[in-house]
Amino acid sequence: MSEFFSLKVSQIEQLTDQSVHVSFEIPESLKAAFAYKAGQYITLKQNIRQQEVRRAYSIATAPSEPLLGVGIKQVQGGLFSTYANEALRPGDVLEVMPPQGRFVFEPNGSAQHIAGIAAGSGITPVLSIAKTVLESHPESFFMLIYGNKTKDDQMYTKAIDALKDTYGERLKIEYVYSRASIPRAHFGRIDRSIINFAFKNKFADRAFDAFYLCGPEEMIQESSEALQVLGVHQDLIHYELFTSSKKEEAPNSLPNGMTKVQVLLDEVETSLEMKQTERLLDALLKNKIDAPYSCQGGVCSSCIARVTKGNAVMIKNEILTNNEIAEGLILTCQAHPTTSEITIDFDDV
Repeated sequence: MSEFFSLKVSQIEQLTDQSVHVSFEIPESLKAAFAYKAGQYITLKQNIRQQEVRRAYSIATAPSEPLLGVGIKQVQGGLFSTYANEALRPGDVLEVMPPQGRFVFEPNGSAQHIAGIAAGSGITPVLSIAKTVLESHPESFFMLIYGNKTKDDQMYTKAIDALKDTYGERLKIEYVYSRASIPRAHFGRIDRSIINFAFKNKFADRAFDAFYLCGPEEMIQESSEALQVLGVHQDLIHYELFTSSKKEEAPNSLPNGMTKVQVLLDEVETSLEMKQTERLLDALLKNKIDAPYSCQGGVCSSCIARVTKGNAVMIKNEILTNNEIAEGLILTCQAHPTTSEITIDFDDV
């Protein structure tokens, strides 16, 4: 379940001064393992400065494209993003986990009208979704609201322009810049006023089948609330966080005892004992159990497992629905055991 495969970097394209598009050519023997849906991500692993670093990056290509590509924006102090932007070269080999993620679009064979709202590097999965929507049916329509600081910071400008040239009026784009005043673009940040302009005025006569939001937490929350005020049912709003403003610590109310943990991973059972003040994933990794993980911040879905015995409490959850939690699913990077015994199953998710 946490298996990585060695993939050679095929191409690297400079998108902006601080972002690159990294492409992999998937060998025939791995094409089934690396088949993906628009909107999913891959986890990359590399040893950098004598430490193992894992990072999740959304796929920017469409499943129909010959190469699998991800966009990587350099962040201050980011080990992997700095390595990818400054040191990675075509021909280098990275360890890559097969695609994962629930932020997905699947064509249903009919014309679909889809809206995407993205800020910064949040464009990567939304671009994959836009490509897939537009190519899936000759009458499908995609509307994109895309926010950046300036046009120079904007990832995938050429790719978006190419889509516009190919699909014409079936693709509409509202650009938003927070630090530049550009003709025919909005000035400021993506907020309630931008959402109202797009969906209450400019595209008021169009019924959208789904909305895909990706970017910082504040943008997603405000956009989602604005859409619901306009009458959009929350089930039609899909989102994926790239960053979260919440940095929550374990509450003092957690029990301070010990828990015996039974782990099922890749059909292998392992036992260990841990403090209840520890997070499950931390305890597993400390005991040399190669559990799947990526962000370790509760904003991806790599570390999901099912509790089949005992109980656990999550400090933070940006992924799982209430129904999934009721079925026993947890994010192990955010979960503390609260019973003297617990069994978690990574295979049954």
